[in-house]
Amino acid sequence: MSILLVDDDPTILEVGAYNLRKSGLVVEVAENGADALARFDPARHQLVITDLSMPEVDGMELMVALHKRVPGLPVVMVTAHGSIDRAVAAMQAGAWSFIEKPFARDQLTLVAARALETARLRADNKRLRSVERPILGSSAEMQRTLERVDRVAASSASVLVIGESGTGKELVARRIHARSTRSDRPFVAVNCAAIPGELLEAELFGHAKGAFTGAISARPGRFRSAHGGTLFLDELGEMPLAVQGKLLRVLQEGQVDVVGSDHPVSVDVRVVAATNQDLDAMVQAKAFRSDLLFRLDVVRVQVPALRERSDDIPLLVQSFLEELSPRALIFSDAAMVSLKKRLWPGNVRELRNLVERVSILAPGPIIEPRDLAPGDRPQQSSAWLDQLPEGISLVDVEAQLIAHVLVKESWNVSQAARRLGVPRHILAYRIQKYGIALP
Repeated sequence: MSILLVDDDPTILEVGAYNLRKSGLVVEVAENGADALARFDPARHQLVITDLSMPEVDGMELMVALHKRVPGLPVVMVTAHGSIDRAVAAMQAGAWSFIEKPFARDQLTLVAARALETARLRADNKRLRSVERPILGSSAEMQRTLERVDRVAASSASVLVIGESGTGKELVARRIHARSTRSDRPFVAVNCAAIPGELLEAELFGHAKGAFTGAISARPGRFRSAHGGTLFLDELGEMPLAVQGKLLRVLQEGQVDVVGSDHPVSVDVRVVAATNQDLDAMVQAKAFRSDLLFRLDVVRVQVPALRERSDDIPLLVQSFLEELSPRALIFSDAAMVSLKKRLWPGNVRELRNLVERVSILAPGPIIEPRDLAPGDRPQQSSAWLDQLPEGISLVDVEAQLIAHVLVKESWNVSQAARRLGVPRHILAYRIQKYGIALP
């Protein structure tokens, strides 16, 4: 990405370009507004930083002309001291931000980095919208869900998306964003389970240079990157309690406390959160803040599991075949019946993986039930499952499984959590939920 820096003062132009280049940014310069219009290339320039007061073509006229060529192009205005009213007018006319002279080097590079990040996210969103896979489903269960999604999309309310892993919660969040008034602004996704708790705060809220070991440069954070758009917080139940409190403050105050900085930054972000966990039960177990849940759970969207909408399986299979299969394949009626009878613990993601595997390994064009077996997966012992009484509830199965693994691991909760593939605090909460007594 390249910056076009515009100013009729040669000294400011030289110093500004030097500082931006020193921070690793690519910069081209223009000596006035007319020169900038002649030099601007939408294929190269993703950001324009321009002086507001220039002879002939001033910064405002330049921005209007550039926005006719590239709508939404980030333009940062540089204003003289005492010109705040003109800077505000420029913002209202479409400027991304403004900097008041005299400005520090770090201020210029930070604003430039944030604006370029916005440009990158917009480009990513445009690309994603052009290739976005629709949410497939004609079943009554899925249609009810999509109707609810489309109703809430037009509002500004926070949304909590509930569903098992692999049901398509992020697709739901992207649909909410795409059908909202923020659709032309960034959609930023954060997987709270994939980022260590001690780093999640800085990842969400940003950090100043030198805020901690390894912070060699400032980062705006996901909230500021999503400014004006939508922030998707996936795996919300994995967020540590300490970060939950700071997230609540952002939602209440509309300001981000940047790690290592004394100056909060205002943000305008719609939050869509998702989880496969029972947050109400986590609140009871004091593993999740009730006040944060109230803030995020303004509208709740439940995404049905695949086993609850098995009528959608043929449609999904056909879509995955078109996407993944290098050859023409057909699932026989018997194979389709077999698919509909499965429980699908991995939901749509598991079905997609199966279709991809079958499209590679199936010997002929007609897929039969025998072709659906994993084949290459080792068979696991079912002795413990065979001992479960008929008609036992899923909740009781989970409780017994936890107790079974705890015994196997000599009641070591940390080892049991690793064996079950869940964070320790989640297992501890479930032990308390099911009343499992530790020795």
